[in-house]
Amino acid sequence: MTIARLRPLAEADLVERTRYYRSEAGEAVGERFFGAAVAGLRTIERMPRAGSQRIGELCDIPGLRVCRDAGFPCGWFYFVGPEHIDVVRLLADAQ
Repeated sequence: MTIARLRPLAEADLVERTRYYRSEAGEAVGERFFGAAVAGLRTIERMPRAGSQRIGELCDIPGLRVCRDAGFPCGWFYFVGPEHIDVVRLLADAQ
């Protein structure tokens, strides 16, 4: 299993989205989002090349992959490296 390393912006995205769901939908939804986001990271660690490359191709960013979070309109943006997975952002679909 390859380790996922979150860049500072990805960590900040996770905290901000969790706070957003807590404030807009309640504590339980915030916790459910956080759990889904962490589960998404574990999926990426187990199957790093499973994420879609479509957005990377459209934006002309070679190697950029996206793995969407189950049940929430957002996804992890990352690159697969030889020693770890470089997670750059967690963005909502509207972003």
